[in-house]
Parts: sequence; C-alpha cells; structure tokens
Amino acid sequence: MTNTNLQHYSGESGLSYLSQIMVIIFMMFTSAASGFSVFMAFSRGLSGRGSNLGNFFEDMIRVTTRILIPIAFIVAIILVSQGVPQTLDANTTVTTIEGKMQDIALGPVAALESIKQLGTNGGGFFGANSTTPFENPTIISNIVEIIAMMLMPGACVITFGRMLIDKKANNKKKSIFGSQGLVIFIAMAIIFLIGLIVCFYAEKAGNPILAQIGLNQEAGNMEGKEARFGIAQSALFTTVTTSFTTGAVNNMHDSLTPLGGMVPLLHMMLNCVFGGKGVGFMNMVMYAILSVFLCGLMIGRTPEYLGKKIEAKEMKLVVLVLIIHPLLILGFSALAVATPAGLEGITNPGFHGLSQVLYEFSSSAANNGSGFEGLADNTVFWNITTGLVMFFGRYLAIIAQLAIAGSLMSKTAVNQTIGSLRTDNATFTIILVFVVYIFAALTFFPALSLGPIAEHLTLWF
Repeated sequence: MTNTNLQHYSGESGLSYLSQIMVIIFMMFTSAASGFSVFMAFSRGLSGRGSNLGNFFEDMIRVTTRILIPIAFIVAIILVSQGVPQTLDANTTVTTIEGKMQDIALGPVAALESIKQLGTNGGGFFGANSTTPFENPTIISNIVEIIAMMLMPGACVITFGRMLIDKKANNKKKSIFGSQGLVIFIAMAIIFLIGLIVCFYAEKAGNPILAQIGLNQEAGNMEGKEARFGIAQSALFTTVTTSFTTGAVNNMHDSLTPLGGMVPLLHMMLNCVFGGKGVGFMNMVMYAILSVFLCGLMIGRTPEYLGKKIEAKEMKLVVLVLIIHPLLILGFSALAVATPAGLEGITNPGFHGLSQVLYEFSSSAANNGSGFEGLADNTVFWNITTGLVMFFGRYLAIIAQLAIAGSLMSKTAVNQTIGSLRTDNATFTIILVFVVYIFAALTFFPALSLGPIAEHLTLWF
C-alpha cells in the first residue's frame, strides 16, 4: 500500500499465485499511480496551472491506463523474451546434473517484474529478487530493469519543467526539461554520479583483510554478487535501486564493503536523488525552497521560488517534511538498539550491526524495501516497527507537501527584479547540491560514523 514492498518473506513459498496477482501486482499499480497523482497535484500547485490541485480519481485512472499498464506490458514482453517465466503452471520438479531432485518455482513472474521496476516497487516474485535467473536472467534483462527503474522518476522532473515553460516563449528556445526542471535534474544527477563512483571504487578495492591472508582481490569484492553481473553491473544496480527508491536487488547489499554499503544507505536517507515516482522530486523541491530561504537570509530579501513569496507558513511545512524522515529513521533505530526485541535481530555485532538497523529503517522510511538481509527481521518487533515507519514515512510528508502546493497556488505571483535570486542557473544548482549534502551531514553523519564509516576505518586502518 505504501509502495515500499519491504519483504520479510519469500514470495515463491509464502504466497499463492492468486495473492501475487490480486494483491501484490494490483497494489504495485495502484500505489505507484497514487504517487504519480500526488506529484501531478503538487506540480499544478507550484506551476499555477488551473484553479485547483486537480482530481485524484482522474489522475489515478489516467496514470494507470495511459502510462503504467502499456509500458509494463512492453517491459514484460521483453523480459519473457529473455527467459523470465510468465505462466500459471504449478512448480516443476527436475533432476539436477548432480542427480538430486529440485523443485523449480514458476508463476506470473514477468507481469510482476515489469511493474515492480516501473512503479519503483522492488518487491520480487522470489525472495532472492533480481539476483535469481528467473527474475533477471541476462545482461539485457538487467539493463532493461535498470532503465525501467529510472524511467518514471526521471520523467517526473521533465514533466514539471515542461509545465513551467512559458507558452509565449519562442519554441526554438524551449528545452525538453525547461530551465527549472533542468536545474533539479542536474542536481539529482550530480549526487547520483558521486554515489555511483564511490560505490564502484569501494567494491573494486575489495576487502584488505582477505588480501592480507593471500586471497586474490584483483576482481574486487565479489561476495554476494552474481558472477554474470560482476562489480560494475552490481554497483550500478545498487546505486540506481536506492537512488530511485525501487528496492530491487541483483546482489546482496549486506555483503557490500562498508563504503559501498554507505552509498545506498545515504541515498535512502536523502530520499531526493530522483526517488520514486515524483516523491524524490517533491523532496528535492523542499531542499530548493530551503536553499532559497537560506540565500534570502544572507542578502536580506524575502525568499521567492517560481515567482511566489516563501513565507513563514511554507517554511514551517518544509521543515516538517525534512524532519519527519530522519526522525523516523534515527528514532526507530535508537529504539531497536535499546530494546531486547530489537537487539535479537542483529546478527552482526559491532559497527555492521548498527548499519543493518539503520538500513532497515532507512529503506522503510524511503519507500525502498531493500535490506541488509543479515538482519533477522521477520519478528513481531521488526514487522510492527517497520510497518509504522513505512506508513508515516509515506503519508505524513505527502500531506505537508500538498499543503505547500496549495498555499503557493493561492498566492499572487510577484515580478522578478534584479535583486531576485535566480533558481534556473548553474549557481543555484551548485547551491542546491551543497544544501542537500550539508543537511545530510548535520542529520545523519553521527549515525553513519558509528556504522559504515567506523567499519571502513576498522578494515583499512
């Protein structure tokens, strides 16, 4: 329901085909469509298009029937061509090359896999998710799934930019993004690329302790990775799935190096690096408004964004949105490490154990769903706490963001003057990136220092 798809179960053994189709796949469409609908309402408020934020029912139907179903059908056909099962036949028993009997799980896998990636859901038909050959059999299917994860969140930024383009402007000067959309897209892309580079080189460096005892580390850290994907495809998939908050995995995140694991953890904590269907965009706009406010304080002017004055009401709501996410992550993480029920789930004592806890609640709050699966999370404590984090992480922020959009829509546009801060140039892009990182450092750095950073220092020094 919250588009998180955090799995404390294995789908092939825990759910029937009817449950997979009528509940899981159905909710993957509706939860994704609800995110798009909120995004459209938010964009109408900021762009001043129309006299209200729109009709939720109309947006849900349009997004589902015009976008999600057609594209999911195309992606499913491509996946079937690569060997992903799409059948209602029962599981089959085969004789392996070792002469043993093995049950092979089948089902409508391609149908689930397509909307899982397009709708940034992430929950797999199988417990092993996109590492299993039945969900992700080839390099081509891996690339298709990566593109599917990136497609809709990236399109949301372009849509917003197009909505802000002045109709009276010369058509030759119109870009596909629009100047405002381009700034946000570039800021997101910069943070994404920094994370991807750090993750790749951290995994490529391998584990120094294994190298010290004579094990070959030239290939990098291959623990928990599929040999057919290797370091590069695994690092790319990891960064994409947590930046676009999909939650699908083609390698075991718990086996990542400390810095390699910190990248997906940090991107879920930020929850604005493209993010899921419009959610990441709306969060980045919160940072943009915060940047405008801070710059306005420096020059002594009333902050303006998209031609509307940012006043106390909007800033209170922005701060509320930005505080909810870290409060849920850090608050529930503190609860987990302070109670016996929470401590029982930690299978790795020390720094990595804290990383497991932080990752679980970051994934829940960011509507991601991936996990450091060394955590024994299928218990009453973890099911209830992560359920609460998923619910509040999804809906509290949306309510405040729609309130901001409604407030800005009702305001009269002000004329831009020579003293106005431009939000459509390279300078503001750089400011926006720095504000995001500074906020992350002030909020999450102490926790990260006790988790992945401390673990990295232990390994290397």
